[in-house]
This record gives sequence, C-alpha cells and structure tokens, in this order.
Amino acid sequence: MNQHSPIRVSFEFFPPGTESMAKTLWSSLQKLAPLEPEFVSVTYGADGSTRERTHDTVQRVLQETALTPAPHLTCVGASRTEVDEIAREYLSAGVRHIVALRGDPPKGCEQYDPHPDGYAFAADLVAGLRRVGDFDISVAAYPEVHPEARSAAADLDNLKRKMDAGASRAITQFFFDTAHFLRFRDACVRHGIDAPIVPGILPITRFSQMLKFAGMCGTEVPASLHQRFDGLDDQPETRNLIAASFAIEQVNALRREGVCDFHFYTLNRAELTYAICHNLGVRPLRVAS
Repeated sequence: MNQHSPIRVSFEFFPPGTESMAKTLWSSLQKLAPLEPEFVSVTYGADGSTRERTHDTVQRVLQETALTPAPHLTCVGASRTEVDEIAREYLSAGVRHIVALRGDPPKGCEQYDPHPDGYAFAADLVAGLRRVGDFDISVAAYPEVHPEARSAAADLDNLKRKMDAGASRAITQFFFDTAHFLRFRDACVRHGIDAPIVPGILPITRFSQMLKFAGMCGTEVPASLHQRFDGLDDQPETRNLIAASFAIEQVNALRREGVCDFHFYTLNRAELTYAICHNLGVRPLRVAS
C-alpha cells in the first residue's frame, strides 16, 4: 500500500434510546452519507441489551438510505439457533455485512460465561455465520491487548482463529498512540494474519467520557493528550478544535504508513468525523451542473 491509494472509510453508530437521540442519529447519518462509506456499523449493546433497537435502526438504514448497514452481533444471551435466526432475518432483508463480537458479560456479572447452547466465542460465531450465508464479516482487534487476554500472544492467537473462521477484516479498538497500531499490524503479519487491519478512530467529543471508555478497554491516553485538553471542560468549541486537530494528526500519521482504511467511532455525532474525512480527501462527489 502507498500513500496515494484510495481511502476507504466506515462509520459506527449506536441505536438511539430516545426520540431526541434518534433525531441526532439521523441528522448525523444524513451528514456523513454523501462521503459514501464502505459500510455503517450499528452497535448491539455489548451484553445484548439493545437487540430490538439495533434491528430497527438497521431496517431504517436499509429502507431510507443508500448506505450499507453492518449490524453488530454477539454471542451473549442467545442460543446458536436464536443467533442463526437473526442472521437469516438479516440475510433475507438484504444485509450482507456483519460485525461479529463475543460481547461483554451482562450487567451484574463479573465475568463472561458462554450461553450453554450458544456460540462460545467470536471465532465460533464467525464460523456459524459463514454456515448461514455469504456474509462479509468484520471482527474486533486490540492493538493494546484485550483486557481479558492472558497475553499479547494469546490475543493474537484468538484473532487468527477469527480470521481463519472466515472473517474479512479486523477493526481495532481505538488508540491514541500510533506506534501501538503499527507494532500490532507488524505482529499480525508475523502471526500469519494477512487480512486488512483497520484502525478504529475515536474523535474526542468529551474528554471525560473518552477517559472512561479508555479505562474500560485498556487504551493508553498519552500525557500530551491530557495537556491538550486541560482546562477546556467548559469550552466546547475550543475543545472540538483541539479534538479535530489531534485526530487529523493521527490519521495523517497512519496514512504516511500506508493505511488506506479507517473506521470512525462517531458516537452518533457527525461534525468531527466529517472534518477529519474532509482533511483525508474523502469528500462528497460533486455532480457537474
């Protein structure tokens, strides 16, 4: 890959819980749709808690936009039969992209325990989806190692199992130190993983919220990033400028290393992601008058 290869982007959204949140989501979708993303993923509460809202959002994306939805599907709280049925429903509705995840323990549970009749882990889910239909399947990857993994090597073994089961690409957890991603990408190659490793980019809308997310998933937040946002809690406009500046630096650094695919965790907000894509050269197609 080189710096002049075409750039492909995808966006993540979460299903809205209120009417106000629904308006924000659809406004963001309409803002980002002209950038023609490869797909838009729709989250599925990590513990399976937003199943119906995810389905409803995917249906609306299919019916009201030209976007390609990629619903999340997890192993949590459902039997193989139930998961397969959901996958068949998606297939019959025209969905061809799936993001396959193990999922997190349900609320109140300290550790993940597979459903007795379910898919135990993401690799099993990927294999099951492959049996159901010809899905384009994305899975998760962790440049700074999954918090529950025994070691970095064990984490790579798990990713290799997911790819060997039939996944098309891996989308990484968000990160802020580009070196983590580049080392991870090299480690994947050494481990025999040759599918695309797509960096997950989190534009920072609220620094305190980001710190919470980072703490949950083990993402390092460099001291320099703390310094940039220091004292901006009550200055949202300045904060957004700093956030856009940092994210643009991050994607430009990745671009120089040959990265062509980017997945943006939008948090259902369009402006920062749109600005970053604009800087990358991903812009609406202009129709000649």
